[in-house]
Amino acid sequence: MALARYLIGRILVHDSAEGRTSGRIVETEAYVVGDASGHAFRGETRRNRSLFLDRGHAYVYFIYGCWFSLNVSSEQAGIGAGVLLRAVEPLEGTGLMARRRGTNRPRDLARGPGRLAAAFGIDARLDGIDLCAGNPLWLGEAGRPEAEIGASIRIGITKEAHRVLRFYERGSLFVSGPASLSP
Repeated sequence: MALARYLIGRILVHDSAEGRTSGRIVETEAYVVGDASGHAFRGETRRNRSLFLDRGHAYVYFIYGCWFSLNVSSEQAGIGAGVLLRAVEPLEGTGLMARRRGTNRPRDLARGPGRLAAAFGIDARLDGIDLCAGNPLWLGEAGRPEAEIGASIRIGITKEAHRVLRFYERGSLFVSGPASLSP
């Protein structure tokens, strides 16, 4: 849960062959050890192996047969848990994000986990990389002073949906989900 809060305000960067995209993380969801809604709940598999790496690795998976999502592993090696990146405020490469997403509305470029992955060109090839070790997909320090962080229940799950494990920057226009969950 601490990593989910810590990531708010940090910068996500992808240096791809098409160019650089970056954005300020404004929304996350934690999937903690023992969480029945988390991909690590039933143990390590080929699909979720990256969740069991040391904290700071990318866990990229294809969901609902529609889109990729990006998580950050959050525990020590061998313990499966992670933080879903739900939304970012675009900073660099907005034209590239717009082409990838098929929209010019800045607010809709990377608001929601599927949109975020599409805007940043994140797919299964980036699964397992260390986000803190000079790879093409990486996490940077906060670009401006920390904002007030809100918390709510998670979005779009049924198991353990009551848990307050979603964190977001209060007042950000780039946060996803219903406004009632992001006052």
